[in-house]
Amino acid sequence: MASIDVCYSPELLHLYDLEGKAVVAVDILRATSTMVTAFAHGATDIFPVMELEECRAYAGQGCLTAAERNGIKAEDFDLGNSPFSYMNGVVQGRSVAITTTNGTRAIRLSEAAEEVVIGSFLNLQSVADHLRDLQLDVIVVCAGWKGKFNLEDTLFAGALADCLQQDFTFENDATLASLHLYQAAKADMFAFLKQSSHVRRLENLNIHEDIKYCLQHNLYDVLPVWRHDRLVDLAGVKKL
Repeated sequence: MASIDVCYSPELLHLYDLEGKAVVAVDILRATSTMVTAFAHGATDIFPVMELEECRAYAGQGCLTAAERNGIKAEDFDLGNSPFSYMNGVVQGRSVAITTTNGTRAIRLSEAAEEVVIGSFLNLQSVADHLRDLQLDVIVVCAGWKGKFNLEDTLFAGALADCLQQDFTFENDATLASLHLYQAAKADMFAFLKQSSHVRRLENLNIHEDIKYCLQHNLYDVLPVWRHDRLVDLAGVKKL
C-alpha cells in the first residue's frame, strides 16, 4: 500500500527522498488556491518561478505576470496573489507567470518528484482521486511562511489524509498530527484559524474575503500538475 507523509516546510525537503514519489505542493493562503482559481477561470498554463525578475521576463513571451511579496502585490506586475483578481475573464486563454513569497518556492523545490500536483481545499477531491489513481507514495509539501510551519497548509495535509486514509498508510507522525488538527478544525476552519499568524497578517492588510474563499472545499474540478517547465490543468486536458 502506498503511503502519505507531510513535510511542514520546504526547508525540510532535504530529509525526504522525492524520487518516484508524488508531491502535493500546497500554499492555502494563497498561492496554490489562486493557481487553481486561475485554471478554473480559463488560464492555459502557469509558470511558477522564485524571483521577481525571472517572472517579469515572461512578459516578453506574452504572459500575464503576477507577483506577491509579504502578502502585497508587487509593483509593475499585472496581477497579485488574490484569487479574486483571476476571475472575470482576465486570464481566459492566457499563460500566467507567477512568483510568491512561499508557494512558488515550494513547487520549484519539489521538481525531483515523479509527479508534482498543486493542492488546495478548492480542488481537494480532484487531488485525492488523482493520487489514488497514481498509487505512488505521497509527500505533502507545505509552503509554510518563509521556511516556518504554518497552520493552514497543515490543515490541508490533514484533509487530504482524511480523504486517503482507507487507501494509504501514514508514513510518519506528521500525517497523523495533521489529520487530528483537521478533524478538530473542520467544523469551522475560519474560526480555528482566526489566531493563526498568516490569517492575522492578511487581516492586517485588510484581506478578509480571500481567507474565507480559500477554505471552501471542492469548488473546482481542476488538477494542476507540473509538466516540463510549467503547470497545466490535467483535468482540463483529459476533457479535450
